[in-house]
Amino acid sequence: MATMTLRGIDDRIAAVLKEKARKEGTSVNALMLRILKESLGIEKKKRGAVYDDLDHLAGTWSKKDAAEFDRAISVFEKVDEDMWKGGS
Repeated sequence: MATMTLRGIDDRIAAVLKEKARKEGTSVNALMLRILKESLGIEKKKRGAVYDDLDHLAGTWSKKDAAEFDRAISVFEKVDEDMWKGGS
């Protein structure tokens, strides 16, 4: 197995790589190997995208907020029998 050194990594790229590795719970080295393998077609990209842009909202609703939301979406729990049977 070869060992290579990559030069010219600026601070921005280094910071993004470190943050991505931290979020994925892996090392920068393992992350770079995966990125290289995927981009070279040696390994298929995993399809499961992980989104964390709404994480700051998790656990922020009060019981009152949750109850109001449940009331607002309760209409979606009802089945329109005529539409279900193919009527107009």
